[in-house]
Amino acid sequence: MSLVLYGHPFSSYTQKVLIALYENATPFTFRSLGPETPEHVSQWLQHWPLAKFPLLLDGDRDVVETSIIIEYLQLRHAGAVRLIPDDPMQALAVRFMDRFFDLHVMSPVQQAVAGALSGDPARRAQAHADAAQKLERAYGWVEGRLQDGAWACGSAFSLADCAAAPALFYADWTTRIADRYPALQAYRAGLLARPSFARAVEEARMYRHLFPLGAPDRD
Repeated sequence: MSLVLYGHPFSSYTQKVLIALYENATPFTFRSLGPETPEHVSQWLQHWPLAKFPLLLDGDRDVVETSIIIEYLQLRHAGAVRLIPDDPMQALAVRFMDRFFDLHVMSPVQQAVAGALSGDPARRAQAHADAAQKLERAYGWVEGRLQDGAWACGSAFSLADCAAAPALFYADWTTRIADRYPALQAYRAGLLARPSFARAVEEARMYRHLFPLGAPDRD
């Protein structure tokens, strides 16, 4: 039985898993969740009543949480691109950077988005200001760690880059990565040029009107 992924193309966390699947050309069926596909929504909720996506189905096994899904894919459906190193200490560094981009880049973006969706102008402004402050701290920290021409954890594309790509994509829309962060700007550009992420971005292009902070006319 083929793999089935439930999610939405414009979702950062769905894109994170899509990148991993595309990196290894792993066969799967994508089931987009939305009002136009109520049957997919019903199936998804039967498997994961907590109503979070993405969700991966592998036969009778349900796998949730993006980092776990990507690690599961490497264990059960391994391809040529090893997204988690075999060396335990290198793997720990990759897992740390994966958590960094999820928790300290993507989470502030979600905070700003939630404020915008509230419909309350004061809450929107406060959430955006708080997110900007957190993102600036994250940008400054990661700027000092990036090496010219390298990925998040060195020369090999990894789980950390799967997390970084959508996180930095939407973060830059939320609080622009300033010129004082040239390494981070170059890293984001390199992620956008990576075929796996470029494909995910293109597949989500039609949904840009859904970004409540207003999608810029770039990328």
